[in-house]
Amino acid sequence: MANSAVQSTSQPQKKKKRVYLYEVDLMRVIFIFGVLANHATSAVTTPMTAESAPWYIMLGTHLILHFTRMGFMFVSGLVLFLGHYNKNRNWPQFWYKRYKGSGIPYLFWNGVFILGTAWVTGAAMTPGTWFHQWIDAVLHANQFYMYYLLVMFQLYLIFPILVWFFHKLGSLRNHMILLILSGTVQLAFLFWTKYVFPNVSHAGWPYMFANYGNFIGSYQFYFIAGAFTAIHYKTVVAFLQSHAKWIYSITAVLAVGTFGLFYFNMFILKLSRHYVELIHQPYLGVYSSFMVVTTFMLSLEYAKRRIRPSWQWFSNFVGLSSKISFGVYLLQTVALTALAGILDVLKLSDWELIAAIPFAYIFALGSTWLLSYFCYKVPPFGILIGRPNFSFKQTYRKLFGKEATAND
Repeated sequence: MANSAVQSTSQPQKKKKRVYLYEVDLMRVIFIFGVLANHATSAVTTPMTAESAPWYIMLGTHLILHFTRMGFMFVSGLVLFLGHYNKNRNWPQFWYKRYKGSGIPYLFWNGVFILGTAWVTGAAMTPGTWFHQWIDAVLHANQFYMYYLLVMFQLYLIFPILVWFFHKLGSLRNHMILLILSGTVQLAFLFWTKYVFPNVSHAGWPYMFANYGNFIGSYQFYFIAGAFTAIHYKTVVAFLQSHAKWIYSITAVLAVGTFGLFYFNMFILKLSRHYVELIHQPYLGVYSSFMVVTTFMLSLEYAKRRIRPSWQWFSNFVGLSSKISFGVYLLQTVALTALAGILDVLKLSDWELIAAIPFAYIFALGSTWLLSYFCYKVPPFGILIGRPNFSFKQTYRKLFGKEATAND
């Protein structure tokens, strides 16, 4: 689909049939299932007694899940460049489609979840109060895990510049230099977020700098890596597969090393829980990069096997789950809120909470998956998960047949 040869934008390009990359489906599924694992285990940890043995166990194992956010950023860059790098581009149309597809769910669910939060907590809510809270949530993306959409809105805005810049650089060599520079900047930024940012005053800082987790610059390396992979797809795949054993081995060592990172953060640096589990740390930047590469390689193996008869059930599940993965991300707040309420009612001991983790995860993922599937299958709710399944024009034609077609 994409190769290392960069096409000139000044010459007419032949329209090619778009090749579907099934490996991307599995990557989306692994990352969204990992997101739910991350958030469900956090929900189980919250009621625990601080500094108890189960609490330390949960925190100590939690860092190993801190790769999914970076995985989504990588996939976003990969998919956008696969679809738009080597083709004639209509940027106003691109922006309209992207902002409409993500913007409608973003606006809608922010409003609904604010109402839901007021209902659950029993807080008074007037139309004016709701509107002010909704505007604040929309502008800052600081509730309901909506930060990812705000980051994507920034990416859509600058995407034409990124495409132009990669075309301007032209060669594989120049793209590799850019990738190395990007990785170096990313690593330096992660040292800053861990060792400098917490120790300085942020008063008067612009919102995006004070809340850097919502800023696209915080994830620039993963977008650049996704773009690089898309443009030089065959070259990247060949390189990774030729070094598979080394990559898998390094990833495994780094995964085990997250336990050491926890010990270092908790008992040497004596950080708070927030900074112990902070995703923006140098070690986690390296670890998450290798985890994303490993996930990509495993997904390539899946793509080779998916057509085998014994794999059909799994392939069908992956394909469907990939289609509704954005919905799962959007709707996770519903299940996680319900999970927190259930745990509050049950009053489990700390060790019982650990035993309940598989059930908590199945509940959180399963209920969110079913809600997203409902929206996907039942019109007109598909538009609320970025999968429109209702058209006024098509409905009109079905009702009035040929006469409607003639009058269009």
